[in-house]
Amino acid sequence: MEWLKRMNDAIEYMEDNLANDISFEKAAQLACCSQYHFQRMFSYIIGVPLSEYLRRRRLTKAALDLQNGDKVIDVALRYGYDSPTAFNRAFQAVHGVSPSAAQKPDTVLKAYPRVNFQIIIKGAEEMDYRIVQKEAFRIVGVRTPISTDVEVNFKCVPAFWQEVAQKGFIQQILELMNAEPKGLLGASACEGEKHFYYIAVATDKAIPDNMFEYTVPASTWAIFTGSGSPGSIADLQKRIFSEWLPTSGYEWAESSDIEVYLDDNPTDMKYEVWLPIIKKA
Repeated sequence: MEWLKRMNDAIEYMEDNLANDISFEKAAQLACCSQYHFQRMFSYIIGVPLSEYLRRRRLTKAALDLQNGDKVIDVALRYGYDSPTAFNRAFQAVHGVSPSAAQKPDTVLKAYPRVNFQIIIKGAEEMDYRIVQKEAFRIVGVRTPISTDVEVNFKCVPAFWQEVAQKGFIQQILELMNAEPKGLLGASACEGEKHFYYIAVATDKAIPDNMFEYTVPASTWAIFTGSGSPGSIADLQKRIFSEWLPTSGYEWAESSDIEVYLDDNPTDMKYEVWLPIIKKA
């Protein structure tokens, strides 16, 4: 399938350059998506951030080179470490032994194989979704800048939710809601060269002094429903990208993606994941 081929082309490029500088932008171009979308999709499907995957692959290769008789300093420089101390620290964190110990026979080391994207038939666990075409709609709420590096956002976005809740903004935001989609929204937004994450609601009310507005572009949406603990939404997102999207006939559109929180039950919340999509060419 074309989607799988593109993702594997990106992996092939990174594998060929483990001993060189790897451009996430170049990898994303091979996958035919933005750097932000590529990193996010990779993290969802594989379960580890892209930078961590590459670190593990480089240190797997480093261990093989050391066992083949290469000098520690040469291997350190080959895989991007400026000093033996930094290389030793990183190597021990992965393998549990020093680089010099790895050169000795019978030393137990860890191997992290390369990723290969493929379709795997799993159990027939259902996914509830619907396809909806929706005109542009306006949201109002609070926002925080986010990075084009999705791994930074995996840390800053949860911290932003916590900050907003502690300051009591959630109820203020909900009081503005008077339009669809109904629910508290977590939305990514690209405004020119700037990226923001909004905690907001759909509304036509005036903007309070301490809030911002954003118009979500008209899109075709794949809307998935789910319920469970707050952490379960990540599991649903992983299934969307690894199970539904590759065989759906659609691609992830370069637009906002949205989480809709339908209630605030801390143990069994109901939510929706809105994924902007386009038909594959």
